[in-house]
Amino acid sequence: MKKPQMKKERRSHQVLAVDVGGSHVKVLLSGMEAGRDTERRMDSNPAMTPAQMVKGVRALTADWKFNTVAMGYPGVVWHGQPIVEPHHLGKGWVSFDYAQAFGAPVRIVNDAAMQAIGSYEGGRMLFLGLGTGLGSAMILGGVLEPMELGHLPYRKDRTYEDYVGIAGLARLGKKRWRDAVFDVVERLRIAFEVDYVVLGGGNVAKLKKLPPGARAGDNANAFTGGFRLWNEEPWATNLDSATAPRNPRRKKTS
Repeated sequence: MKKPQMKKERRSHQVLAVDVGGSHVKVLLSGMEAGRDTERRMDSNPAMTPAQMVKGVRALTADWKFNTVAMGYPGVVWHGQPIVEPHHLGKGWVSFDYAQAFGAPVRIVNDAAMQAIGSYEGGRMLFLGLGTGLGSAMILGGVLEPMELGHLPYRKDRTYEDYVGIAGLARLGKKRWRDAVFDVVERLRIAFEVDYVVLGGGNVAKLKKLPPGARAGDNANAFTGGFRLWNEEPWATNLDSATAPRNPRRKKTS
């Protein structure tokens, strides 16, 4: 009699989720309840390099044990690697070896995509992050599609991000900024024919009410998304394999 095949169990990863933003870098370890009293954070700035980020994160998490890292990056990511320098941070992010610096395999997605994964409840979802800029991602039936809608032209030679990001809030004031948020959400909701819109980012709290078809997300969902990147289907299998830390002593071959 043919022996039944045993289903191979997925290894459970101890994940350090790192949410990199233009104002803060926030971290949380899988297994911890997300919240301001458990997450750890440090300030970021327009000159922060990836080496400075990793050094700060490692100092923040010196007493935490992890074997994998999930990182939300505020820019374009292709096949698990940043390909465009961030708009609100320093230089050197594209060519940096994150796995070597952290000493563990790293999976990197756009920061809005990571929060979108943590916010997803099925169907066709558009995620918009109202923070320093405008993050964006869609998930259609469990398939993630990171996007860069914030830099598309919107009005008066300005982009969507120029209106609904933090610079737009400062320029327009709260009332006109809220009007712009409602208009942008409605335009994009109709254009992409989604079931619902999730609004994340720190500036959601500045809205008196939510646009039709939208619900408020939670910044803690970025950590949930990071944990899902390693431990939950389909996210743990439909991304490129993480790159293990390179051996600095390994000789190059021609």
